[in-house]
Amino acid sequence: MLQYTNHFDTKTLDPFTLEKGFEAVHYEAQSKEVGYYHLPVMSQGLAEELHIIREDIDRRFNTIAVIGIGGSSLGIKAIERLLRPRTPNAKKIIYLENSDPVSIISEMKQIDKFRTLFIVISKSGGTVETLSIFKRLIVSFELTLDHSDQIYIVSDEDSILSHFADEHHLRRFAIPSNVGGRFSVLSAVGIVPLTLAGFDTAAILKGSQAFLERFWNRKEEHLLQKAAFYVTHKDQYPMNVLFAYSDTFEELGKWIVQLWGESLGKRTRRGERVGLTPISLIGSVDQHSFLQLIIEGPLNKTVTFVHIDHSEDHLMIPDLSLKFLEKSDFVNGVSFNDLINAQCKATMQSVLQSGVSVDEIAWKRIDEISVGEMIVYYELLTSISGALMEINTYDQPGVELGKTILTGYFQK
Repeated sequence: MLQYTNHFDTKTLDPFTLEKGFEAVHYEAQSKEVGYYHLPVMSQGLAEELHIIREDIDRRFNTIAVIGIGGSSLGIKAIERLLRPRTPNAKKIIYLENSDPVSIISEMKQIDKFRTLFIVISKSGGTVETLSIFKRLIVSFELTLDHSDQIYIVSDEDSILSHFADEHHLRRFAIPSNVGGRFSVLSAVGIVPLTLAGFDTAAILKGSQAFLERFWNRKEEHLLQKAAFYVTHKDQYPMNVLFAYSDTFEELGKWIVQLWGESLGKRTRRGERVGLTPISLIGSVDQHSFLQLIIEGPLNKTVTFVHIDHSEDHLMIPDLSLKFLEKSDFVNGVSFNDLINAQCKATMQSVLQSGVSVDEIAWKRIDEISVGEMIVYYELLTSISGALMEINTYDQPGVELGKTILTGYFQK
């Protein structure tokens, strides 16, 4: 379970705005125009299906290569990073994302052709980075395509990549047409590689569904309050800083940046440019870089503090006093978990005293249930915010423009 605390003034929020946000996402879910709301239930069957083939996968492969970018990789990386300490025996996952040749060569060096399952993921089926890297892998490892049992495809039902899979009789998994890429981690996009790697995806889905049910029953009103506060103060606070106190949150922050940036940076029907700019920081590292700007720079940011109450790693600071270094002796005998939590609390208090609007997410511990809850929490927060800003949360015309221009570069 996660504990949420809004430290900003919620009494000034208009009840009509809260109802408007709730009704908007409730309609999206009921009408099934937007499909991610139903994934925690729909994907349970997929997780069970994958467990049937797990024994054969475990026998043959020790590595999974995920070929995908953006919504086809960031959510998987976030969940793996959070749960890897709890699942140390899970298969190694290699991510081939960017068209950077240095990275591609580096990742390819880690691949054992005979012990690697290749999973190609693209919502549209035409992602140029993904298809280009896939071609490189086919050639470099002399992969057999027809009837291959070490290449899986995850894509839209009627995409060109799905047609390719059917042409070569490859195992493929469909992404529901009403689920956008950046909202798709609880679909086959994430469930296939994470389940086959050995993560407990059924528990992740359970955590997501439990939070959704509480939200629909109006037991998570803090979420509506947070979205309403962000949107009604978007001109005053156009940026939100996620200040997460554990390195394990780094990939989660990157997923949130994509989710918010691509969903909320839009033009309204009136042509107005709107958006909430996400910034992801890691504490205590970024106390020594970005914190100064938050505290004494422009008051144009809200800050979300994230921390773990109880770590399962009880690493202690030695009770050791060193000449000339006595200044730090006040934390001798303290656990590193207690130290980083104290740093989080002290930083949050200093930010609050500086007049910055703050909210807090406290993890009792990192487990599958809490990870599933966090995924759907940020998806809902994004959808409510988009609805209140009166934009299309689920398209990305700016990204598509860049793709069109890129194609033109190579067709001259």
